[in-house]
Amino acid sequence: MITIASDFGSPYPAAMKGVLCQRTDARLVDVAHDFPRQDVRAAAFWLREVLPYFPPSTHLVVVDPGVGTDRNALVVRAGDHALVGPDNGVLQPVARRLAPETSLESFVVDESRLEPVEPTGVASSPQATLGRDDSSGPASNTFHGRDVFAPVAAAIHEAGRKSLESLAYLSPADETVDLELPDAAVEDGRAGGEVLVVDDFGNAITNVPGAFLEGRERIAANGELVPVGDTFAAVEPGERLATVGSHGYVELDVNQGRGDDAFGLTPGDQIVLEDRE
Repeated sequence: MITIASDFGSPYPAAMKGVLCQRTDARLVDVAHDFPRQDVRAAAFWLREVLPYFPPSTHLVVVDPGVGTDRNALVVRAGDHALVGPDNGVLQPVARRLAPETSLESFVVDESRLEPVEPTGVASSPQATLGRDDSSGPASNTFHGRDVFAPVAAAIHEAGRKSLESLAYLSPADETVDLELPDAAVEDGRAGGEVLVVDDFGNAITNVPGAFLEGRERIAANGELVPVGDTFAAVEPGERLATVGSHGYVELDVNQGRGDDAFGLTPGDQIVLEDRE
């Protein structure tokens, strides 16, 4: 199985899937292609929360604001999983979640040794090099998802995730870009953290552990009192509440509305939760 995640929207993921279908019969599963554009941290959070529910797989991730620069293309082996994507930190949080008890193994891709990607049946036509700069090698300067990451993901699936060393264009990485999602500071009756992401429903997901709400009927969120509920329906439609999401963190929400608007929060904003019983 190969999972595919990006911030591409449409139609760019189709080209990546076309390359994968040329080179492997693996089952392809779309995770999401509507991650916030160029938001490495948001993608890292969602991947950390979603990919551990998959069986051992190869995971293709393209959220790559540095495409075409000197950032490396990276493969990370995390237990029985392999992750393919840019070396910008997006792979690290989920890799640690997938293999919490083992050391991660990272490999750099030598892009110059990859077999060029061409449209099937028209390799000799002018359209075959559409979007290419021939002076830059086999890959487009702006679409490494198609020309670098998809071929590597297909090759890993075919070779086996335990056999990455057999791929001649992979070499051990001396160092990689890391990304640590921040932890909240929790003391008796007070938690200081931040909004990690806002989901499509408008739920403002913080980094405060859900255990902070245990036994509390209400809290102050940045000074404003709100009820604590186990479900959205614990309050009337349109009313605000604090609850624990499926990811285990405190969310600030509105029943049948948008918590980000009601609380005036965006990703990265600071949040202080306090016991006001």
